[in-house]
Amino acid sequence: MPEAALHPPLQTPSGTVLAFDFGEKRIGVAIGETLLGQAHPLTTLHAPSNQERFGAIQALLDEWRPVLLVVGLPVSLDGEAHAMTARCTRFANQLRGRFNLPVAYADERLTSLDAEERLRETGHSAKTAKAHLDAVAAQLILQSYFDAH
Repeated sequence: MPEAALHPPLQTPSGTVLAFDFGEKRIGVAIGETLLGQAHPLTTLHAPSNQERFGAIQALLDEWRPVLLVVGLPVSLDGEAHAMTARCTRFANQLRGRFNLPVAYADERLTSLDAEERLRETGHSAKTAKAHLDAVAAQLILQSYFDAH
């Protein structure tokens, strides 16, 4: 996948950015400020239905008032799209349509493995790391977006 597809030319407005590590069971969420360029894990959403999922996202948007949303785009190691790529693109389109906010993509290759390693390094066991894994993966996605811009 070309780099331009991952980071489309988008004038990033100043303010808060929320990033999402989309999964079918959980969605990791991270937060950052464009002026600081630093991402932080925020939460993991465990909402089984679309209604609950988008309700939880609406609550985060109401609280944090982001100017931009970033969605991690999973591709294979060689950059090819696969089934989860399409699901994440659909999720990004739903965010854009429901909340009328700009949405950008960031490459999420290997972010879950990197997140697991970081959590292990901070003393988490496999069991305790699981609760934080998706939010830390979202943090890595957002940080990669900031670093590219």
